[in-house]
Amino acid sequence: MARRVGGVATPMSENQFERLLANTARLAIVATGLVVVLVALQAGQMFLAPVTVAVVTGLMFGPLADWLEARGVPSALSAGIVVLTLIALILTGAALFSVPLAEWVERAPAIWEKLQRELANWQGAFESLGSVQEELSGVFGQSTRMEVRVEDENAVTTVALLAPAILAQFAIFLASLYFFVATRDHIRISVLALCVSRRMRWRTAHMFRDVEAKVSRYLISITIINVSVGVVVSILMWAIGMPSPLLWGALAAVLNYIPYVGMAVMWVILLAVGLGTRTGVEQILLPVGCYMVINFLEGQLITPHFIGRAMTLNPFVIFLSITFWLWAWGPVGGVIAVPALLIGQSVLAHVLPSRPVKPLRPVRRTRDMSRREEVLANAAQAIRERKAEKAEKDEERLPERLVPSGGTAPSGVEPGHS
Repeated sequence: MARRVGGVATPMSENQFERLLANTARLAIVATGLVVVLVALQAGQMFLAPVTVAVVTGLMFGPLADWLEARGVPSALSAGIVVLTLIALILTGAALFSVPLAEWVERAPAIWEKLQRELANWQGAFESLGSVQEELSGVFGQSTRMEVRVEDENAVTTVALLAPAILAQFAIFLASLYFFVATRDHIRISVLALCVSRRMRWRTAHMFRDVEAKVSRYLISITIINVSVGVVVSILMWAIGMPSPLLWGALAAVLNYIPYVGMAVMWVILLAVGLGTRTGVEQILLPVGCYMVINFLEGQLITPHFIGRAMTLNPFVIFLSITFWLWAWGPVGGVIAVPALLIGQSVLAHVLPSRPVKPLRPVRRTRDMSRREEVLANAAQAIRERKAEKAEKDEERLPERLVPSGGTAPSGVEPGHS
């Protein structure tokens, strides 16, 4: 075996080859473990998804249970009150959706007919696309025509097959929520009992505290924000003359739990409803424009103010988390994507704590300096201080390096000889 150093091939020792094989084997084990986890997440969706949602919901309702238990309510009864409160909220939301949805189901044939007429106006564009497709077919010498197949499937049969699975998952969710809220203190004590050292117990206890605080604060804050967004959307939809404004407000509040994806779905829904119920380009795009303004103000001003910059995660990481959990568990995964990131962030912060970069002489913040510029300036100051400290140590060790070992002078002449 050989390796290349400085452009020259040198033989690789047996120990280095064995070390390379050992590192490769470790990476292979990690990759295999990740694949097994992905397969297990999809295979165990029936059980893992409702249990995970129950844990996240329990963290959200934890302050309510603590408030009840502080007033002498037993933990079993407080957990029951939490579950009944959640069921009441779900039934209220279902009642809020049911009446407008029934009206829109009745109006669906007329809306579909109007959509077909609107699409007929775009027939010329589709015909030109078909001519381009035929030209491509002649150039490449093969058929490139797109085929659309519509499979006739009975919707009633599909719902009848999915209903038992949905009811089973909902039952697992409620049972898991009850037992998690009722026994969360026992779970915490059991985990702390497994810690072998005092430092590990201290870190684990703080990890539990941070997870509960971050997830509960995020979910409660985002729920208040989403309800406010729903109210504002309902008022604006009513003001511009959109039918069933309460339905669009409630839908906007629910979809806002899934960042980015929920907003895009709401755009498509409002655009489709505008095409089916309104005339004129301005009237069709007005509902979408109003919703975009509300969503922009909520995302740029309201949410950072209430949730805080400290809990704001990288948008790219949030997007990756949403796409992963949507792939794994569908819409349920989209709801738990951000809480899962907060839990992972808290766990990593305590398992792998990082030391903040702080200089000995912090940079003073001026009026024109932003928070980001202050952090970067302090980091640069800390790097300069470390370089200066290292240079001082090197200067102190310089005489020791110049002193010859074994009585020889730096020039190679022994002292005492001319």
